[in-house]
This record gives sequence, structure tokens and C-alpha cells, in this order.
Amino acid sequence: MTLFLPRRDGGGVRAYEPRTAPRDPHPAGAAGAAGTGGVAGTGSPASRTVFAAAHVVADPRADVTPDGPAVLDWDATLAFRRHLWAHGLGVAEAMDTAQRGMGLDWVGAAELIRRSGAEAKAVGGRIACGVGTDQLDGVTDTLRIRQAYEEQLAVAEESGAQAVLLASRALAATASGPEDYQELYGHLLRQAAEPVILHWLGPMFDPALEGYWGSADPDAATKTLLEIVAAHPDKVDGVKISLLDAGREVALRRRLPAGVRCYTGDDFHYPELIAGDDQGFSHALLGIFDPLGPLAAEAVQLLDTGDPDGFHALLDPTVALSRHLFEPPTRFYKTGVVLLAWLAGHQDHFAMPGGLQSARSLPHLARAYELADGLGLFPDPARAEARMRALLTVYGVPQ
Repeated sequence: MTLFLPRRDGGGVRAYEPRTAPRDPHPAGAAGAAGTGGVAGTGSPASRTVFAAAHVVADPRADVTPDGPAVLDWDATLAFRRHLWAHGLGVAEAMDTAQRGMGLDWVGAAELIRRSGAEAKAVGGRIACGVGTDQLDGVTDTLRIRQAYEEQLAVAEESGAQAVLLASRALAATASGPEDYQELYGHLLRQAAEPVILHWLGPMFDPALEGYWGSADPDAATKTLLEIVAAHPDKVDGVKISLLDAGREVALRRRLPAGVRCYTGDDFHYPELIAGDDQGFSHALLGIFDPLGPLAAEAVQLLDTGDPDGFHALLDPTVALSRHLFEPPTRFYKTGVVLLAWLAGHQDHFAMPGGLQSARSLPHLARAYELADGLGLFPDPARAEARMRALLTVYGVPQ
């Protein structure tokens, strides 16, 4: 069973002994694991709203180029969403984790939203879908940006999904100041059929979003965002913050109007932010909950029962894996997420839209495997070990 993993310092290989059994689910999480027959929402967390931002599964047999339209394996893609729903989690669809703007274009994202929306209706799963402007080609004007948002908003609403207004690269490149953001978002919120989630994605996830909300000063940007929320509190379900800055998230959370949720997108500090303090807590919309789905659901259910110590005991040890997957360049975290999905048996290959499986080094991938295996995340450790061994062999690492 010994695996020989490459060292990150380039100094040869090191021996690793994989575990032989998956982790034992916490008793409080047993209900969340019961819905494997396609019934979603079993054991859903009650005290927090929790979305896992889900990855997409490429069709590895499609004859495509890295810059061509993605071709997805729809059966495997939708099966993974049923896996998340079965554990009581909501699915955040067509988000950054699904490679929006990094392999998945708007045509593919629209089809993903429609198919996932139909699947959510069929199994009773909760779904929120990313709405952006990625059908635009290059820098444009604010009118066309608004029309692009409106087109995508219509697709999400017609699919029965809650809308997440994604940060727009086109708007970041075109807006002259905070007023442009206030005008555009105000227009979109007024016409939205149901309350939406606003999304602040930091430049560590997408460098093209530097200076979002009209300023590179995060205090000024926060002020603009809060003014938009305050002007339309009945149309904002919540704000998703992906800045990897726990202090700034807490400060913003405390300034939101009553009834407006803060959804943490902080893949470095999520346990403390979800647990909260005597002044409140964050809900969750996280890419790391893609590989952590069952464990994350169990942990949040412990908060429901008034057991914060149990929550931290389950979730705190996962932070090392998350920090590894999201290390700079953070935007390539999807590669590690898909690696773990393959090793866990959710798909039968390690291929990604745009060839993004090559975006992380073999030592990075090996460490991701080691950390996930140590947490007991793989339902079948022997299968995960065999697949990791095959990958190492392909890369020329003797086993």
C-alpha cells in the first residue's frame, strides 16, 4: 500500500502509508448521509444556510481544444449535485468553482443552469445559480453589461433557481466609479423576481476584478456595497464575501441590515465564521464544501444541536486541506477539487474543461491527496490509492 509521493522541494520522493478505512460518520451526521437514493434535503442544516459551490465534470473523450467550448459529462455532473443534495446541502451552480470564465463559457453555463434547475425540482434540492456577464467579448458599455446580466437573470429565474449576481469582469473594466455600480445593481435588484445573493469575489480569485465596487480601497468598496444593500433590502437575500479576510467579513456582517444574510466564501477561515460569535454568524457558500460535502453537513448539524465543540472538532482539521487547495494562484483551486472528486469516485477520470488539470504541479496534487486521505474523505481508500498510484506512474514517479 505504500505510495511514493514527490517532495515539494524537488528532493526526490517520500513514503506515505494510505489509510485503509474511511472515517466513521459522527452520529449526528447519519441522517444527512441517508438520502443516497436521490431524495434531497435529508438532514439539512437548520441553523445555517449552506451551499456547496459544485464543480463540473468534463467529457474526456470529446475532441476539444483548451480554448474551445467545454463539453461536459452531464450524467456525472448531475450525479455529483445529487450527492450534495442527499447530504442536505444546497448547490451553488455555475459559480467560480464550475470554471466560469476559466473553461466554461456562457452557452455551457446556461445549459448547466437549466439542467441543474430541472434536477433540483425533481429531487427537491435547493439551488442558487451564478448570473453574470461572461457572454460579452471584451470591454463594453454599461448598457450592454446590464443587458447581459438581464439575459442571464432570466435563464436562472426560468429554471427556478435563486440568482447569485456574480462580479463582472466587464463592469470592473468599464465602470468609472461607485455610481456606475449603484445604478446598475439598483436596476437589476428592482427587476429581480425574488431576493438575490450579491457576490464580492476578490482579485485573489480573479485578478480582473481588482477595484470592484468602484475602488481599490476595500473600505470604500465596502461602503458602496452596503449602500446598494441598504437601498434594496427586500431584494437582497444575502451577500457572499470571498476576500479571504475574516476580520473584514465580520465587520461587514455586523453592518448588514436585519434579515440580510452574510454568506462566507472564505475558504481559509470558514469554521470560525460559520460558528460566529455573540453578535452573529455567517452562512456558507463555499468551494471547499465540494470535496467536504458530507463532513461539512455533519459539522453544521452539530451546531443545530448546540454542540459547537463537536462542530469545530469535525471542521477545524479540514482547514489545512482547504488552505492547500486555495494557495496562490488561488484561482487554480478547481484543479485540486476535481482531483479529489476523481479519487473519491464521483467521476472516473481526471480531466477538466480547458485542460485545467495541468494547472497544479504533481507535488501539489500529491499533498492534496495526502491531506484528504488523512481526513478520511475517500469512501473507498483503496480505490483512491490505486488512482493516485496510476497518476504518479503517468507522471514518471516510480512506485
